[in-house]
Amino acid sequence: MAEVTMTRRSRITPEREAELYAAVLDLLREVGYDGLTMDAVAARTRSSKATLYRQWGSKPRLIVEALRGHKHASVDDVDTGTLHGDFHALVMRADDCQLEQESALIRGLAMAIQAEPDLLRVFREEVIEPELAELEVLLQRGVERGEVSADHPALGYVLHMLLGAFVTRTLIDDLPPTQEFLHDYVDAVIVPALGL
Repeated sequence: MAEVTMTRRSRITPEREAELYAAVLDLLREVGYDGLTMDAVAARTRSSKATLYRQWGSKPRLIVEALRGHKHASVDDVDTGTLHGDFHALVMRADDCQLEQESALIRGLAMAIQAEPDLLRVFREEVIEPELAELEVLLQRGVERGEVSADHPALGYVLHMLLGAFVTRTLIDDLPPTQEFLHDYVDAVIVPALGL
């Protein structure tokens, strides 16, 4: 059975697969999990619904694979010499359009990840855990430079603070997160919380 699946999947080129995954994530941003249908994916990608089911089996599996294919930006080039500067550089990695797209993606998944355990697991593995690992690199550098103590109680909540600002911006203010908003948030909330 695994060999058959591999044979069938091999017909789709990596470029075509990336195109399909991008379309799935775009639809997810636009209509949310419940509104995303295999018919809509087929229409958007000019594929047949039968091909989609043959390749991925179900909508949750297709979304899981699209999330796995979602490229995560690295913080390797974020090192300004200060943790405060690094937070601002982190905000600058994505322009306002990209920030809005990421916020829409998270909103599109919000309800579904509570009902779909596989989706929640993959969302954690592919979105949250990489973000946390990258943030840990920045925070550890701040600790090593002596900017913040390793046992500071707020260190464990920085991702919660950032993600909270990111997600609730739309819910509270009916506006997408922007670089300006996140810069202000870093200065007003995260920097004081860490005692920088």
